[in-house]
Amino acid sequence: MVAFHTLDSLSVDGKRVLVRVDLNVPMQGGEVSDGTRIERLVPTIQHLCQAGAKVVLLSHFGRPKGKKDPTQSLAPLVAPLSAALGGKKVGFADDCIGPAAEEAVAALHAGDVVLLENLRFHAGEEANDADFAKALAALGDFYVNDAFSAAHRAHASTEALARLLPRAAGLLMQAELEALGAALEHPKRPLAALVGGSKVSTKLDLLNALVAKVDVLIIGGAMANTMLLAKGIETGKSLVERNMLDTASAIFAAADRAGCSIVLPEDAVIAGALQAGVATEIVAVDAVPADKMILDIGPASVAAITERLKSVATLVWNGPVGAFEIAPFDSGTTAIAQAVIPLVAAGRLLAVAGGGDTVSALAHAGAEDKLSYVSTAGGAFLEWLEGRTLPGVAALAA
Repeated sequence: MVAFHTLDSLSVDGKRVLVRVDLNVPMQGGEVSDGTRIERLVPTIQHLCQAGAKVVLLSHFGRPKGKKDPTQSLAPLVAPLSAALGGKKVGFADDCIGPAAEEAVAALHAGDVVLLENLRFHAGEEANDADFAKALAALGDFYVNDAFSAAHRAHASTEALARLLPRAAGLLMQAELEALGAALEHPKRPLAALVGGSKVSTKLDLLNALVAKVDVLIIGGAMANTMLLAKGIETGKSLVERNMLDTASAIFAAADRAGCSIVLPEDAVIAGALQAGVATEIVAVDAVPADKMILDIGPASVAAITERLKSVATLVWNGPVGAFEIAPFDSGTTAIAQAVIPLVAAGRLLAVAGGGDTVSALAHAGAEDKLSYVSTAGGAFLEWLEGRTLPGVAALAA
């Protein structure tokens, strides 16, 4: 893990602190539909305010492509931020650089908070432009990155800016890095990974990286269909990637060389279509009729996975094992989550999970706050698992 400065290393009393956060939250009808990312920023903001900092929040939202777009303004996030901070007033500037931003920052007193407008209204953000980074740096005395979910992007506010001011990781960034470090860099073994999702092709780099690192690789979701087909097991009209069969076979071979045990479903919940209320059946994976599709793992698979997890010390989880959005195809993922909870509570298992669908599935299962750590990062979480260097993390190096 990269050695980085923490908030405790900064003397921020009366100083302007630029805090890169991720407020790219889901919205419906102008309202925040999931405030998890906002809530997780609260500890860092409160810590800085209590230390006397003048807190300046920087974030992106959506993809405005370098131009001002009122439909992608951060203004609607002011009220939810204020509410999350216990009603604390949060100021707003309608630009992130220039006179509007300068005036808003100049008006701050110790303990105040201001949110600047969408960084991506300027093309220099995604271009990692040095001049844009310098304009941001002129607004602060210190830089804090609390946006692990954006750390895989080499943008001005995550990479170039970090090299212009004294820097530190925020409390959320610190928690993410420590959790992932404990899970993959210096894990207690045996180490297992549970990977779900729809396509082998989208997680090929992840699977190749994991077979070299973990002792047990559990594969679920539709990608398991492709792996089963590569073993000669027909899966009816289930979603498969026939062009990835040779790749799947190569993953099996790599796992054998590395001494990694791959666990695939033994049985499955099948149906004629993915829709609510459809008739379902549980069959062995080698008994799927030609006109049916696999939509979840079955009870025998859940039991086998649960038993395997009892023998490991660390679990990294990315992706649901079924089409959890539609009942009853959420049963497998929920059952595994419920099996993990007591193992974590008893101190027998360190379980770290992440990825958008994973977070939603765990929340649906009532397990989001019961694992050792659940990351709200999507792409950054995956790239970290793949062993890639994240620009936003590398820029924080002490």
